[in-house]
Amino acid sequence: MIPFLHIGSFAIPTFGMMVACAMIAAYFVLRADLFRRGIASKDSGEAEALISFPCVAGFLGAKLYHLLESPAEFFADPLHLLFSPYGFAWFGGLLAGFATFAFVAWRITRHNAAIGRPVSLLTVFDAGSPAAALGYGIGRIGCLLSGDGDYGIPTGLPWGMSFPNGLVPTVERVHPTPIYEFIAACAIAWWLWKLGAPDDTAAAETKPNSRRRDSALSSRKPGEVFAAYLVLTGVARFLVEFIRINPRTFLGMSNAQTAAAFSMIVGAFLWTWVRAKG
Repeated sequence: MIPFLHIGSFAIPTFGMMVACAMIAAYFVLRADLFRRGIASKDSGEAEALISFPCVAGFLGAKLYHLLESPAEFFADPLHLLFSPYGFAWFGGLLAGFATFAFVAWRITRHNAAIGRPVSLLTVFDAGSPAAALGYGIGRIGCLLSGDGDYGIPTGLPWGMSFPNGLVPTVERVHPTPIYEFIAACAIAWWLWKLGAPDDTAAAETKPNSRRRDSALSSRKPGEVFAAYLVLTGVARFLVEFIRINPRTFLGMSNAQTAAAFSMIVGAFLWTWVRAKG
């Protein structure tokens, strides 16, 4: 594996490089979805805000969550661990990133309502779902390149990989779980994009300069795409955790697996509630 790319005296972490690629890819998908839903123009800057602020908050949340998992170790050497390029917890990043995305999305709905172009918060969540799925998948390639310990248990399958030069090295052939998640995330992103596509009939009846919002161009109710995202990504993460080396904590599940189960439950509840609203 290649944890760092060395260019002269500079060392570029491949994980950080792939996270940057994930942000860029997510930005373009989100910008296109906001535009096709009539929420924001492509030069409005709203897609940038919905990507940049949650990503920064996600990094901070992932770092703090990881540090607070072992408070004794953190307080023994706080400065070194706080500014170390290693040690990020997926669950902490998820909580901080989602909360920040929700806040920025709420501000967008307030702004649109003030200028007479109302849009629901769930519709913004719908628009962000394909981008979130794709960005997550690309980010996992960073885990693969760096060999940071996100791989799986030993396997005899022909595509098993070893990570002798990884940040968390292993010479055993193990499940390349980041690749599994990348494939699943790309498939989920594609399906969510198709799920939220404008309805041809509704689009034909809408004038080019119309300010209709929410589900005016889609047969889907606001919140359906987001609910599907919660369920599908939850299922993918829940299943892959069975072959990952993460420690088990709650009812024999890892922290990530517990969060994935919660995501599936919330997504199923949201889907049922949105459909029942009629």
